[in-house]
Amino acid sequence: MGKNKLKKFAQNETFTHVIQPMNEEVLNADFHLKGKWNEEFGNDNPIVLELACGKGEYSVGMAEIYPDKNFIGMDIKGARIFSGAKEVQEKGLTNVRFIRTKIDFINSFFAKNEISEIWILFADPQIGKPRKRLTSELFLHRYIKVLKPGGLLNLKSDSDDLYDFTKEESIPEFNKSQNGMSFNMRDDTDQLYEVGIKSFDETMQKVLNIRTFYEQMWLEQGKKIKFLSYQFKKGNN
Repeated sequence: MGKNKLKKFAQNETFTHVIQPMNEEVLNADFHLKGKWNEEFGNDNPIVLELACGKGEYSVGMAEIYPDKNFIGMDIKGARIFSGAKEVQEKGLTNVRFIRTKIDFINSFFAKNEISEIWILFADPQIGKPRKRLTSELFLHRYIKVLKPGGLLNLKSDSDDLYDFTKEESIPEFNKSQNGMSFNMRDDTDQLYEVGIKSFDETMQKVLNIRTFYEQMWLEQGKKIKFLSYQFKKGNN
């Protein structure tokens, strides 16, 4: 392991807004902040979760746009999280936390109805491994255990495979299999910057214009950016 990574890991340990539990703490067990994240933030504001947050560009960017919301970025890569964590410290943001862990453990960290919104940004499309995709039915079943009725699930991606899979396969199959629960489409575009972004209000345009490290890389390669947004419906909500 390079010295630079070791240095970042060491600095992560000094950030109070970076949470790095051992696997034993969350493997088939509830993390001590489960159901208590609003207490951790010191307010009752909505909690927005960014999965596979990488360098945390969206968590930081949205936290600046929405000071009345709380943001949590999850990723297993500590060296990536360091970038966002350092920016949070430099900007003095109090409404951001990062968790270094596997997304598989999401239900160990969050309680029923604790999350208002989930963002999945430029996740690995897992070609040939659909079950591992962050919009697969496996993960959707995990999300509904923490997402509030009326909460949002947002996907931004360069991948045609992940976009088509989510829109045409996993969400429709999930909706068929559930009794009174569904993800209802709110927004859909396969050319976000060419035709889609103008349809959103000014604040949401700012959010969608946040560029992650990977998004910038894909844009420079000429790839089209896709966006899907769903609202979680439970019963008559």
